[in-house]
Amino acid sequence: MYKLLRVKDVVRIPPDKFGAPLKETATQILQSKYEGTLSKDYGVILAVFDVDVSPIGKILHGDGASYHDVEFSMLTYVPVIQEVVEGEVVEVVDFGAFVRLGPLDGLIHVSQISDERMNYDDKRGALIGEKTHRVLQEGDIVRSRVVSVSLTSGGARSSKIGLTMRQPFLGKLEWIEEDLKKLKGEVKPPAKSPGKQR
Repeated sequence: MYKLLRVKDVVRIPPDKFGAPLKETATQILQSKYEGTLSKDYGVILAVFDVDVSPIGKILHGDGASYHDVEFSMLTYVPVIQEVVEGEVVEVVDFGAFVRLGPLDGLIHVSQISDERMNYDDKRGALIGEKTHRVLQEGDIVRSRVVSVSLTSGGARSSKIGLTMRQPFLGKLEWIEEDLKKLKGEVKPPAKSPGKQR
């Protein structure tokens, strides 16, 4: 979920920036401090803007810089458990598929892709349904639900987002369309193969 937050902080203005416009300098310092970082409290911080900086600063003994109270807006992204998200499959491996969710990637474990068994085809780099032969591969757009979130300040690589598609109206978008047509009776289910009847 994307959020717009209003945050208060203190910004350190170094002596070599004293001649520059205060608001512009404070904005640059805050952007370099926050943008692109990951926080347990805020999620991924995408942008810092609309900075209000106090013109009166404080100087600490032994430090030639001035410290100013600031208030600013941040655009952040944080995945929320039970949130339904859409994203592009960016990598398929034998244990699941990684999906790009804005600035973070989530994992759909192979057991959470479909109600049927999914087999990994190494040559195609795809997961294929054992019965339906539905294919999930890089570039597919999927709808999934967030089932677990573990954000760490160590960065996006060390954070983990677990996803599932094993619920009604979740999955690859083409699969959802097919399922809706079946529900409406627009597509007949495949005929059962003749066999012994009991």
